[in-house]
Parts: sequence; structure tokens; C-alpha cells
Amino acid sequence: MIVATRLRKGSANSARGAARLVADALRTSRACGATGLLIVRADSAFYGRDVIAATGRAGARFSVTARQDPAVRRAIASIDESAWTTIRYPRAVFDTQLGQWVSDAQVAEVPFTAFASRGAKQAITARLVVRRVRDANPAHVVANEQGELFPAWRHHAMFTDSPLTLLQAEADHRRHAIIEQVIADMKNGPLAHLPSGRFNANGAWLVLAAIAFNLTRAAGASASRFHARATTATIRRQLINVPARPVRSAGEWTYVCPRTGPGRLTGSTCSPPPSDHPPHPLPDHRPHSRRPEPTWKSRADRRLIDACTAFNSAQDPQQSIRIRSVHPG
Repeated sequence: MIVATRLRKGSANSARGAARLVADALRTSRACGATGLLIVRADSAFYGRDVIAATGRAGARFSVTARQDPAVRRAIASIDESAWTTIRYPRAVFDTQLGQWVSDAQVAEVPFTAFASRGAKQAITARLVVRRVRDANPAHVVANEQGELFPAWRHHAMFTDSPLTLLQAEADHRRHAIIEQVIADMKNGPLAHLPSGRFNANGAWLVLAAIAFNLTRAAGASASRFHARATTATIRRQLINVPARPVRSAGEWTYVCPRTGPGRLTGSTCSPPPSDHPPHPLPDHRPHSRRPEPTWKSRADRRLIDACTAFNSAQDPQQSIRIRSVHPG
């Protein structure tokens, strides 16, 4: 679910307005009933005191990827070799820099004080969780007769105050791919192209796109377990773009759905009736009025109208079934 959006100009820095966005997102999450532990996960572009301070003021925890500045590198070098714990991922992680899959690594943590150059009042002390993987890049490993003198490692650090354990905090930080799927889903739909050349109009479009996304996800989660994880295009095709006609009869809503075609529903929700129990025709509550008998100028005109009536009847057979709507609560 998307709880906050912000449209910025293309030349804006990634961290511009990030503290306000984090504060709005946490405030909305609390208003929606999220009373448990909230952890803000952010990439290295948002590694700054303003974002972390806004997270603390909102009563949440943070988990931010730390940039490899001199202070972070010194903290990594101070980790003892015996402090590293080997972990094996249940699913391999693709390393974009190495261009290969990484299935195991080592993690460790060390106390770390960030933003110490701003003074004691601006400094923030928390945990620095470091994950290291073997550097298997052929350009970094020199092959010779003697072989490798010592292993070369690539380090990835994150700054967090999460109450989770070391392994839990590291695994939770790597779950950031969910937002990547949301962004891809939005780009495949309303954000494929902004409709206007005006900034404010595009900002309103972004807000409406987020609302439509949340409503679509809520409909998918209410429908089935499959639709709860399906993409927006799948939910729109299977749940929204269904050519069902709502009909109110005897105080109940019924929906007339097609048996065949792209809009048909399968399973117990909308299944065809047995052959020995054909569907009952829906009652017609329209007022009956006698239509005046048409007057024909010639016998040829009457034969033409009769042929059109027979053709329309053949094109509109009784191919509908009834569904009783279920209202929650």
C-alpha cells in the first residue's frame, strides 16, 4: 500500500524533501491503525540526519544503507575476524556489480556514531550492520601460480536502531525489493506517461494514481490469496473489467455474467448451472405497454423487418447466469 507520494522536478536531489515525506508516511500509517513496530527502510541516497531524525520523532525505527565514507570504512575495519557470522540465503541474491548470483555471505555488527562532524547534539549512535561477500570479479582477482594470498571482500553496511537480532535485521533490510515491484507496477499503468505539461496537474495525477492503486490492491486482497499477490493488470482484467450487469430483484442484487469470453468467472463464484436445472429468467419489472401495430407500406418491408428481428434473436441467446452478491458485514 502506498501511504505517501511526492512529485519533484527531474533535477531535484533524491534526499530533497525526504524528511517531510517520511513524516507524512508514518503519520498516515498510524492513522490507518498500524500500532506495531514500524521500521523505515531507505537506500544510501537518504542516509542523512534529517531523515533519521524525522523517523525518531515519529516513534519509528530506521534501517538505512550507509554510504562508504571514511568513518564507515574505519568502523568496518575495526570488526574482529571472529565476529563475522556466515549466513546462507534461502534464495540467491543477484549482485549487479559482479553480475552473478550470491548464495552465502558473512554478517557482523559494531556500535557506530553517525554525523559526529556536526557536533555532539547532532550525532546519532546506533548499530552498523555489515554484510560482506567474496569479491569474485576477475578484474579484481589476479590469477598467478601462487594463487590468492588472502580473500578479497566487498562490504555493504547499513545503519539501524532496529530491535531485531543481527540476522533478522540484515534479512529485513534486504526486503526492499517490494517497493521496486510497486514502482514497476505503477510505471506499467498510470505512471507510464504523465498527462500534462503542468507540474501541479501531474502532482494531482500522482495522488489519484496512488489512490487507485490502493483500492485495486484492497479489492485483490479481498478476492482471493492469488489476487492478493497479483499485479494490478491481472486484477483489473479478472476482477474489474468483467462485463457483469447488476440487476435488483426482490430486494437482492444479482449480476448477470457471461458464460464464455474474456469476462467469464470460473469456480464456485460464477459457475454454470447443471444442465437439468437451467437458470431461471430474471423478472421483468418494466411497465408493460401495448405497442401499436406497425403499418407496412408493402409486403417487402414486412419481410425485411422480420429478417432483422430473427437475426438479433440469434445474436442474443440466453447465455447468462445469476450470481447473488455478498455484502461484507
